[in-house]
Amino acid sequence: MLRGRDHPALTPFFLATTIAASGTGFLFPIGETLMPGHIVGLISLAVLVIATASYYGYRLTGAWRWIYAVAAVTAFYLNCFVAMAQAFLKIEALQALAPTGTEPPFVAAQLALLAAFIALGFSAVRRFHPALQTT
Repeated sequence: MLRGRDHPALTPFFLATTIAASGTGFLFPIGETLMPGHIVGLISLAVLVIATASYYGYRLTGAWRWIYAVAAVTAFYLNCFVAMAQAFLKIEALQALAPTGTEPPFVAAQLALLAAFIALGFSAVRRFHPALQTT
């Protein structure tokens, strides 16, 4: 998207694998309380429904172009958000910096990730114009 082009082979792959990753989290026992991971999964699936409808249903026409760009970048951000949270839980050096996930190193890392994705999102919305492709 940052190069202004659509990738007809990669887009379905991204959507399918991200839907699978978000959806399979619900195959594990939920228990009696809704966990933060379930909430992120539900948000991700909702965003992916919008991205999929924008891409396949509305064919990126009109406002659906930027709606798709925002939804796809948001879904990718949520994947990276979860990956970073898991890294802080599983990698000993990171876990030592933020044992509970509320310490400044964890918060700073998540805020840096968010800032990077906001910048990427603005660029994607501005540059992504697949209807103007010449290839």
